[in-house]
Amino acid sequence: MQNNLFSMHDKVCVITGGSRGLGKAMARAFLEAGAKRVYITARKPEECDATAKELSGLSDSGECVALPGDMSSGEEIAAFAKALAKREEHIDVLVNNAGTGWTASVEEFPEIGWDKVMDLNVKTPFFLTQQLLPLLKAKATAENSASVINIGSIAGILGSAGSGISYGTSKAAIHQLTRNLASLLADDHIRVNAIAPGRFHSKMTSLVEQDKEQYEQEIAMIPLHRWGHDADIMGPALLLASKAGAFMTGEIITVDGGYLLV
Repeated sequence: MQNNLFSMHDKVCVITGGSRGLGKAMARAFLEAGAKRVYITARKPEECDATAKELSGLSDSGECVALPGDMSSGEEIAAFAKALAKREEHIDVLVNNAGTGWTASVEEFPEIGWDKVMDLNVKTPFFLTQQLLPLLKAKATAENSASVINIGSIAGILGSAGSGISYGTSKAAIHQLTRNLASLLADDHIRVNAIAPGRFHSKMTSLVEQDKEQYEQEIAMIPLHRWGHDADIMGPALLLASKAGAFMTGEIITVDGGYLLV
């Protein structure tokens, strides 16, 4: 039984923002754990296709499929859901990972920056989950529940706007959306949880890494004295997507090296 706890055998998964960074790492984790198919979506078709090809080569049985699209618009979300429904009769896991940020002072923060962040980071996860509910419900049972994983951030917990005013606000909202959906969808045997990462090596954090002084200050401050690596997000994602997390819903799991302890 222990060997099956984290198994993703025969599961069908969907990951937004899956072509790179945390999304790519989670797609890899699911495939290596035996997932049947992992659909990844991102705005750039070439990058999405390249990742799908790379990850498909890691598994003897599983397949990574690229379904590129811009998840920031309702029309694209509906089109994606329709395309997926033509391919699958059900899905087991949805990871709402796509996100963005915008940095500006309080005095100069533009409405377009606020709307862009809130739309992709909060509105998209809700409406994509809504559109995919029929597929999530299709095979979900009390013994084999479906799983929605929202990617939040410790920026949505900290009382600091260092990552951007709208970004932290949007992540606090996704944490609350997670709790609300967990309550609303429990009777449908759909578990909804969130992962709140701290600093991870990614494209979004590359500018911080280039600032040697700031980077070293952060490393010194984090109790485990490092940033997160791919494996650090892969484990929590597997927990929430598999039977290992079958009794977990409405949880916000922080993966931050102990940063919130500071």
